[in-house]
Amino acid sequence: MSDDENHLIAERRAKLAKLRERGVAFPNDFRRDALAADLLTAYGEKSTEALEAAPVRVAVAGRMRAKRVMGKASFAKLEDSSGAIQVFLQQATLGEVYDDFKGWDVGDVVGAEGNLFRTKTGELSVRVERLVLLTKSLRPLPDKWHGIADTEMRYRRRYVDLIMNEESRRVFATRSAIVRYLRAFLDSRGFLEVETPMLHPIPGGAAARPFKTHHNALDVDMFLRIAPELYLKRLTVGGFERVYEINRNFRNEGVSTQHNPEFTMLELYQAYADYNDLMELIETLFQGLADTLIGSRKLNYQGTEIDLSKPFARMSIEDIILTNNPDMDPMSLRDTTYLRRVCDQMKIAHKPGDGPGKLQIEIFEKTGEHTLIQPTFAFAYPAEVSPLSRRNDQDPFITDRWEFFVGGRELANGFSELNDAED
Repeated sequence: MSDDENHLIAERRAKLAKLRERGVAFPNDFRRDALAADLLTAYGEKSTEALEAAPVRVAVAGRMRAKRVMGKASFAKLEDSSGAIQVFLQQATLGEVYDDFKGWDVGDVVGAEGNLFRTKTGELSVRVERLVLLTKSLRPLPDKWHGIADTEMRYRRRYVDLIMNEESRRVFATRSAIVRYLRAFLDSRGFLEVETPMLHPIPGGAAARPFKTHHNALDVDMFLRIAPELYLKRLTVGGFERVYEINRNFRNEGVSTQHNPEFTMLELYQAYADYNDLMELIETLFQGLADTLIGSRKLNYQGTEIDLSKPFARMSIEDIILTNNPDMDPMSLRDTTYLRRVCDQMKIAHKPGDGPGKLQIEIFEKTGEHTLIQPTFAFAYPAEVSPLSRRNDQDPFITDRWEFFVGGRELANGFSELNDAED
């Protein structure tokens, strides 16, 4: 923290101390009755004359994002969860509170009550008759023009990022809408939502390093789940033919913008279906999401147009490898010695015990995965890397498994279940 920032915090603490002395710090008697966006929608087109003829009294509250003091009159912007609205303050109306306002800081949370009107520049505003400092902000906000430039800081101090970045707030709202849609989509198709245990006696359902904890009452070590798979399968055995869970998983591994130690995942199971049915389900799901959330099946992701309107591509792992490595011998794709040599040439790390299936996947992840920009089901995964998937009836080297990619990133994994009890 810089000396300047320390000085600003000290100044704000001194202001708070004075509020405490007066007994007006952190009041809890102000009640908001309107959101900024709702007011702009309902009255944004109303003329000055209409607002004067039928006065609309509102109580708004939010974080003060800007203030402009002009002697006996001032303007401020209050931002709530929906957006921002301007408030107009006059010393003649507010008296001592107006003098207090001059010392309030950008970042403070403020409540304002008064009638709507339109300024000379035409902006819908609140002519304030009651003004309350609800929460004193002790730390200054980042520069409004530059925001938080450091990506790591944005993730570590997400609350500050949300204050400064409307796009970040929009992402949170979109995520919530996605989860709502997932539930509605699956519920409408006869799936039952369930919650399965988070604490497992044995980690299973995925290949990942678990978090370990201890159950004091039972005096046994437990593991935070890495996947709900095994318990969901027990439910299907018990007679629930379509089940799903949207919940947290925990994997004690690397941290990046693509991997988090705890994350939310949808997992579902459907009896009397196979991996082709699941591909159709996922295609319908993603197209419906696009229709509902953005009103179009074409969207822009980091400068690239993603087209969800066409049937999603389906390519086998071996076809993807050959497409991106045309010099490879198609007749040797399952030859361990040949694949080891290819991996060495590509500087792909591998272990002595890796078989042809594992080596294929290493080559696919290095050369093919990032090329799957448009919606693509990569299917026919080797059995060697798909332990709980059903082997293909015609080709036992592969399984009836797929992974779904968009923008070069895996978004889903699905397969026909291994249902041979002895296997």
